[in-house]
Amino acid sequence: MVNREPGDQFDPMTYELQPNLQLYRVFSNRRTGPLDFNPGLGSPTRFAFFGDPLVPVLYAAETEEAAICETILHDVPPGPGYVLYDDVKNKVCAQITPTRVLKLASFMGDGLRKLGTEARHVTGTMSSEYHRTVLWAQAAHAAGFDGLVWMSDRRNTDRAYVFFGDRVTDRDLDIVPEQGRIYAAGPGFDRIVDYLAGVEVELLMA
Repeated sequence: MVNREPGDQFDPMTYELQPNLQLYRVFSNRRTGPLDFNPGLGSPTRFAFFGDPLVPVLYAAETEEAAICETILHDVPPGPGYVLYDDVKNKVCAQITPTRVLKLASFMGDGLRKLGTEARHVTGTMSSEYHRTVLWAQAAHAAGFDGLVWMSDRRNTDRAYVFFGDRVTDRDLDIVPEQGRIYAAGPGFDRIVDYLAGVEVELLMA
């Protein structure tokens, strides 16, 4: 299969994310809140950053498990492994929901076929390819989309999302009340330990 790159003929399938659908976001409570878009801080990611000025982004996932895999387990290879408690203690999970239909470019299933590429070239690459994969997000932004949707490479049963902060604002998203978890202690700690154990990842306290 010929692997295309985004260009002038970029014409993706549209995925409409419906209002009131519950999404999950795992993030550090030291730096941000549930509806805060990243303005360009930290290392490059698969679909950020691009633009001048930089386009802020917010990542989310279809399930809590996918959100954990896309953040806490992002750089942990499959199979037996470990994460440090220091990498978990400031992480929290919030449920958020769109308040309007969000028009997303589909980078999954038939959407990839229409674009003439495969997941391994776009949504399943190593971080060394982020300078190239970000061009797909830039093309979708230029085409007027609110963000992207794809199947999580870290948990390929669930969708992952990124929203563009100059198209989607905190007025277009709501926090689902009383549904957050703090992973540092209590029920949230038990939840993360149980999930990690189920995928053969040990949480090391020191």
